Amino acid sequence: MEYNTRQRKLPLPEYGRSVQQMVDHALTLASREERQRCAETIVSIMGSMFPHLRDAGDSDSRLWDHLAIMADFRLDIDYPVEVVRREDFRVRPEPIRREASHIRYRHYGRLIEDAIEAACALAEGPDRRRLVNLIVNHMKKDYLNWNKDGVENRKILDDLCELSGGRLRVSPDEVRRGEPRLFFPRKRAAGADGRRRKFQSPGEGNRSDNR
Repeated sequence: MEYNTRQRKLPLPEYGRSVQQMVDHALTLASREERQRCAETIVSIMGSMFPHLRDAGDSDSRLWDHLAIMADFRLDIDYPVEVVRREDFRVRPEPIRREASHIRYRHYGRLIEDAIEAACALAEGPDRRRLVNLIVNHMKKDYLNWNKDGVENRKILDDLCELSGGRLRVSPDEVRRGEPRLFFPRKRAAGADGRRRKFQSPGEGNRSDNR
């Protein structure tokens, strides 16, 4: 018995060895017309194996690309679409440019620094105070994600003052007054039988009694 692990590696294993053998057979055909008919039949079979590719908008291009890859780009036929070339696999992607500017506190990130600059550009008023409160909230969340031991509000406000260059000076009382309240799911109390009772909002039980 010949195991697949001892045979040559398939370029596209998802189509299986039978389809690869069809492609290999197409390469041996001397007549261009026969190769063309064989290639069209193979592409039809490939489309029936993966209907989501066949029904996609660029299905023809994908399937013919796969055929060219499985044939090692040596199948001489009239492709109905422009297929991928061997050279396309040798092109290296352009390196991702990294920001040259320095991030003072990486656990806060670039977005917090940009938000602080936006808050500094606003005139004093409700919009600025709301934005500062949101920034402080996010700074505390980011800090806790970085350091699970907890953090004092004063530390967050000191960092805000430092990152803003002293332009945003906020007291803990100001943040507490304008801070949006965070609601957490309330734990249901356990009854005498050990089961958790469904939480009822005030007045819900009265509504059910009056029905």
